[in-house]
Amino acid sequence: MQKIKIFLVVVLFSGALFSQNKPAYKLYNAKGKKVSYKQMIKTMSKAQIVLFGEFHDNPIVHWLQYEATVDLGKQQKLTLGAEMFEADNQPQLNDYLLDTITQKAFDTVARLWKNYKTDYKPLVDYAKKNKLKFIATNTPRKFASKVYKEGFESLEKLSDEEKTWIAPLPIKYDATLPGYVEMKKMMGDHANDNLPKAQALKDATMAYFILKNREEGGLFIHYNGAYHSDNYEGINWYLKQQNPNLKIVTVSVVEQDDVKKLNEEDKKKADFIIVVPTTMTKTY
Repeated sequence: MQKIKIFLVVVLFSGALFSQNKPAYKLYNAKGKKVSYKQMIKTMSKAQIVLFGEFHDNPIVHWLQYEATVDLGKQQKLTLGAEMFEADNQPQLNDYLLDTITQKAFDTVARLWKNYKTDYKPLVDYAKKNKLKFIATNTPRKFASKVYKEGFESLEKLSDEEKTWIAPLPIKYDATLPGYVEMKKMMGDHANDNLPKAQALKDATMAYFILKNREEGGLFIHYNGAYHSDNYEGINWYLKQQNPNLKIVTVSVVEQDDVKKLNEEDKKKADFIIVVPTTMTKTY
């Protein structure tokens, strides 16, 4: 009887501890089924391109991006690329990777995001250490701003050099894609017909530089805001327009009060969905 009592106490105590567990994230597949990190890496390793969507201020996603990159790098040759670097800053990024300029100089000559040091520098330094290419895939922000104000037509006025920093013209565009429709709706009175076109310029340009720089037999890992690849649209759509047979794995992230079950509306958002608590600390 005494042994039974002790056993029950242990079970109840263990249950109490378990109920107090606070997971930093949970990982789900497109069907909403829980999957392991190991399963995600195995799937990614068979792809040609990984679009690793993020919330720019979420530390858990940035940590997973780094860990996944390191683990995939043990298996195959990688090329890295990111929305956070604009194409005209590629020479400066290359100089840093080749160690011809210091981090301090890089900070001065390149337009780095305010959370670069905490969230993206580890990835750049990983590429530097392992002599990997890191591609600045995004259009210069001022060009997206021009499209927002004046439409795609404004891009025709760019110089020949400036046109090398965007996808080839004319930019293919489908205004009926749900993501672009929703974006315009979300912005309400602040939106015009050019707003999703500015987003499309970014998506098309990132897809262009991914395809231009990916190596046959290797894996290109691209880091971008989740909205740029959610629901297999955005960058993914442009990649598939060029090559429908590409093996692409997408990752998204959502915030929930309870991470133990994926909300129904977020299923099918990506091949893998990282669920993080709404209370997770932000990097800025």
